[in-house]
Amino acid sequence: MPKMKTKRAAAKRFKKTGTGKLKRNKAYHRHILTKKSAKKKRNLRKATMADESNVKPMKRILPYI
Repeated sequence: MPKMKTKRAAAKRFKKTGTGKLKRNKAYHRHILTKKSAKKKRNLRKATMADESNVKPMKRILPYI
């Protein structure tokens, strides 16, 4: 059986933590930042974990991460 290919778009957006969870960056921090408060922009800088409902399909397209 041939090797599975990693979806490169997903590999660039997700990292696996030591416990096996998927870490992702938050959205809404690219443009139209003038109307967003400093608190909201500061919280958008922090990474967060991917939702549990998305983990199983994400691990299927990221077999070696």
